[in-house]
Amino acid sequence: MVQIKTPEQIAKMRAAGLVVAAIHAATREAAVPGATTRDLDEVARKVLAENGAKSNFLGYGGFPATICTSVNDVVVHGIPSDEVVLKDGDIISIDCGAIVDGWHGDAAYTAFVGSGHAPELVELSRVTEESMWAGIAAMKLGNRLVDVSRAIETYIRRQPKPGGGRYGIIEDYGGHGIGTEMHMDPHLLNYVDRRRGKGPKLVPGFCLAIEPMVSLGTPRTAVLEDEWTVITTDGTWSSHWEHSVALTEEGPLVLTSVDGGRAKLAEHGVASAPDPFG
Repeated sequence: MVQIKTPEQIAKMRAAGLVVAAIHAATREAAVPGATTRDLDEVARKVLAENGAKSNFLGYGGFPATICTSVNDVVVHGIPSDEVVLKDGDIISIDCGAIVDGWHGDAAYTAFVGSGHAPELVELSRVTEESMWAGIAAMKLGNRLVDVSRAIETYIRRQPKPGGGRYGIIEDYGGHGIGTEMHMDPHLLNYVDRRRGKGPKLVPGFCLAIEPMVSLGTPRTAVLEDEWTVITTDGTWSSHWEHSVALTEEGPLVLTSVDGGRAKLAEHGVASAPDPFG
């Protein structure tokens, strides 16, 4: 069953989302050559503590850290470690969440460590991020879940990949409902699978974590022996972007974006819903 939220509950999710945005800002600043992924986890812990929030990652299914730190060919669920030291030219996807008053926020971004990144990596991240915003813009009253999947896939497929070929839209992981739990119904594919039908209709109070994951090669993944770290099977690097979004009577509100998604949604001709925090 899809959990439908009231405006008051969406406001609580917005509070959690702003904590997630603060974690993003702090970890982005800390993701420099020489830092370990454990260092970034400590930064996130401090932000949570400063805001009186709890981590929804730590202990989730046994996950041993506060954030996921996925470097280069790691797609998602990378475990922070003292052994993983960031170096110039790396890319890292940081996925994190927060719980405030029982309500969840969840978002991810890809950062460039140092300088000298190959143009195809810069384009990979751009395409992944923009496909996320295409999906967010498709969160319209009367649309169905599949319309969000279609918007994401269509954007990615229309982008020319440097060097030729196609981007790999990761098949085994996708977005999800969010609210009183981090992962809830429905599951959101980042591509259209006609066998799954159109999915539920998008109505006020519908909340989704929209999170495309895209590689420079294969859409297929494997899980390492730690039972968490997900890598591409061909070793190509990947990007991961995510925002938690609530649909209201007045349009989408991006709960984990500082401005509620106003600027990026405007690029798609979509007005964001009013922010309950002004």
